[in-house]
This record gives sequence, C-alpha cells and structure tokens, in this order.
Amino acid sequence: MKKNDEKVIYNLICSVIKKKRAELHEPNFNNLESKYLKKAIKRKFVSRKGNFVDGFLKKIKLLTKSNYVILTSSGTSALHLALLAINLKENEEVLMPSLNYIASANATLYCSAIPHFVDVDEESLGIDPRKLDNYLSKICKLKKKQCYNKKTNRLIKALICLHTFGYPAKILEIKKICAKYNIKLIEDSAEALGSFFNKKHLGTFGDIGILSFNGNKIITTGSGGAVLTNNLGLAKKIDHLSKIAKKAHPYKLDYNTLGYNYNMSNLNAALGLAQIEKINFFLNKKKKLHTRYSKKFQKIKFLKVFSDNKLNKSNNWLITLILDKSNKALLKKLFDYSNSKNISTRPVFKLLHKINYLKKYPKMNLENSIELEGRIITIPSSSFL
Repeated sequence: MKKNDEKVIYNLICSVIKKKRAELHEPNFNNLESKYLKKAIKRKFVSRKGNFVDGFLKKIKLLTKSNYVILTSSGTSALHLALLAINLKENEEVLMPSLNYIASANATLYCSAIPHFVDVDEESLGIDPRKLDNYLSKICKLKKKQCYNKKTNRLIKALICLHTFGYPAKILEIKKICAKYNIKLIEDSAEALGSFFNKKHLGTFGDIGILSFNGNKIITTGSGGAVLTNNLGLAKKIDHLSKIAKKAHPYKLDYNTLGYNYNMSNLNAALGLAQIEKINFFLNKKKKLHTRYSKKFQKIKFLKVFSDNKLNKSNNWLITLILDKSNKALLKKLFDYSNSKNISTRPVFKLLHKINYLKKYPKMNLENSIELEGRIITIPSSSFL
C-alpha cells in the first residue's frame, strides 16, 4: 500500500457518486410520502390504529411471505419482543456475533440474560457455522434435550443471526446447528429487507425474524421495525406484548401481564407504505450502484468490493470495501480525510466484546472478527446516488 491510498479510495468513491456531500445511507423521498402523511393527519389517525398500519403490514407480508407480521416501534423493540416470546429468562445465554450492531446485546440484557459472542467468516460477514459447530461441541452438553454451557452451567437458549449489511449469512448451515443443539434461532434481518437466499426472504428461516425501518435503512418509517414468524402461537404472544398486554374489551383498561408499548404508529406506517411501494425501484438502483463501485475498484489490487454468492439476492444495503489485509492506519486516514470532505465512510461496528459494559460476557476465539475490524470500509450507499 502506498502513502496516499486513502486519497485513491476517496477519489474513486467520488467518481462514482459525483457528489460533493454524501451520507452513508439517506432516505429517498418524493411527493408520495407527503401525500400519505397528510392523509393520516387529516383523518386524525396518528397512533397505532389506521389504514396505513393495515396497508403497510400487508405489503411486508407480501414481500417476505411471512405468515405473521407484527409492526413495532424499532428494530430493537422487535428483538426484545422476540426474546420475550421464546421465554428467555434471567441468566440464560444468547449466542450472537461480536461483529454486530449493539441492539442484539442490549435486547438480551433487557431480559437479564447473558450475551455470548461468536465469530464470523469473511465469505458472508455473518456467523461462521464451522467454527460455531466446533465450539458448541466442546462447551455444550445436552440435558433433557436442552443445551447447557459446561463452563457456566447456564442454558444456551437462543442464537441471534445477523445478516450483516443486508448480505445473507450462511443461514441453512446455522439453522442445522441450532436444530442439533435445540437452540432457538432468531434472525436479525434489520438491514436485510428485500434480501433473499435461494428465493426465500431473510428473516423467515428461523423461529422468529426481525426487520428495521430506521431512517438509514433500505426503506424507512422514521423509526420502526417488524417481527416475522410463521408460528401462530409466537405471533399472538408478540402481538399481545407489543400492545401493553391489554385485555380485549371495548372500553375497560386492564392487563394480564407486563406488556410493552412497542406498536408502530399510523404516521410511521404512512411513511413506510409510501416507501415500500417503491422498494423494487430502490433495490434496482442499489444493485446498479454496487455494479458501478465494483467496476471502479476492480483495478485496485489491495481491496475488493464485497459481493455475495449466486444463490443470494442481496439488497446491497451498505456497500462494503474489504482490504486484503488489516491496516487500521489506512482506515483512520481514510475516515478522517473523507469525512472532512463531507463524504461519509465508516468502519464496521465496534466489536461487541470490546465495549466496556459487555467485556465480561463469554466469548469464543474471535480472530476473524478482530481481523475484519481492521479491513472493512462502508461507503455511501443511498439509492439516489
């Protein structure tokens, strides 16, 4: 690598996006969002009931082919509900990648449970199934068909599988491992709306999946998320908990357990409906952007544009560059230089096991995650670029 490689990368990004300023991922709006929001306000349905909630829900079900969808206030609240639905209890363990957004660990701690960090692979940026299987074979024992950690004597209740940056993890292999050890599989598809593996939407392989519609996602409701499941019992429980566990009654207010005010509002859903009606347009634009970046960077020998395999159909949410070897000095130079020029580039998430309040929790050998931390660059990926 050369002295000014950060400027080479910066200039190639600028040659693709042709902008003087670019955030990492911004929403793409036109008049349709304003039209739907005005309708919601005019009808005075701005909370959790309304035509836009119903319309948005139907569109999510149609796209994902999930039997049941519960709209939520955020992706994090969706994860929390998923863990509550599987009866995650205090001190039970939840496996999750350390190369990960903070929401999985936080939702686990909301339940007074224990995050347990596992490694990823470079091929998918998701959980490494080979390492996971080897690790579990050494640390686990099956007792009454439940998986216990031999070192801590705690039940390993669930695994949260992140589909990193919208690219599918090795979900079939991971699902087989979860079945082998009787571990519940929750798919964190927060970044993966519109992403498929073998023509099946991500978030529909496990017991439960979740989506996020935050302002930086492929489509946005401002703040919002969803839970996906094909299990009627889980769906009913999640829906009930998301509505403060209120007993059904035309006017009396009574509750049968601790519930959560996690529903999506009609205003947020109005924004979401306008957005999802343009999802194919967004996906096509982002595929073309990924292709343009790939062509521009193909002559650069010290990095590659991350691409998934032929069975995958990714939404290309965050387009990602991967250096051929770890170089944190180059990364810092690039991030400092490009952001000073108002072109947003960022590192991968801070590894969860390195965050102060998470350092004490169990982890496997995380050498792949640690190495990738010094190699990953995320670059401007908005659909209008």
